[in-house]
Amino acid sequence: MLAIVHQPDAGPGVFADAIRDAGAALDSWLLPRSPEPPSDPLGYDAVLTFGGAMHPDQVGEHPWLAREKAVLGELLDRGMPLLGVCLGSELVAEAAGAQARRGSPEIGWCQVESTAEAARDPLMAPLGASFEALEWHSFEVTLPPGAVALARSESCLQAYRVGTTAWGIQFHAEVTLADFEAWLDDFRSDPDAAGLDPDELRSATRATITGWNELGRELCARFLSVAR
Repeated sequence: MLAIVHQPDAGPGVFADAIRDAGAALDSWLLPRSPEPPSDPLGYDAVLTFGGAMHPDQVGEHPWLAREKAVLGELLDRGMPLLGVCLGSELVAEAAGAQARRGSPEIGWCQVESTAEAARDPLMAPLGASFEALEWHSFEVTLPPGAVALARSESCLQAYRVGTTAWGIQFHAEVTLADFEAWLDDFRSDPDAAGLDPDELRSATRATITGWNELGRELCARFLSVAR
């Protein structure tokens, strides 16, 4: 299994726990620092791509984004089990023919509503009709052609499925408390986080992260079941 990582504090997080518990091996590709992956991405059983402070339209500042979009397009064409989170979800959506665009930033805990189709989805069904999700993003995506919308917030599409084996989720089901607090420590570097109260969000997250992390592990475990 391959994890595409865009910055060190935005990696697999608790998804790595589920992968380890399933007895699967996980390679990590920190793409901005390593132009070449550990192995051919097409040779893995499944691929996950994660978040980052960059945006999907910043190819000029981050030329490796073009490479990743091309790789994700190949994976989609092959029917590879694929899961994108936040920036990763935006890149998967673009590779599937959707548009990623600036939206209303969501930072912190947000209410998410599942669609009727989510009740039949192998990843999203156990999350129920609604849930609170941990978010940190400024972009949103349109629904890829032929894809199924699985969840929405007041602001944007939160989850979708392309075909039967590829998903994107805008919320951070993978993030550990340590990584999220590192984002909070650096919140001033994000112009979209102006006005954020980091202490309030830190306190709220510490109170709820245990259950959120369990949800994340279970979601990843269901993805692994599809991949198997």
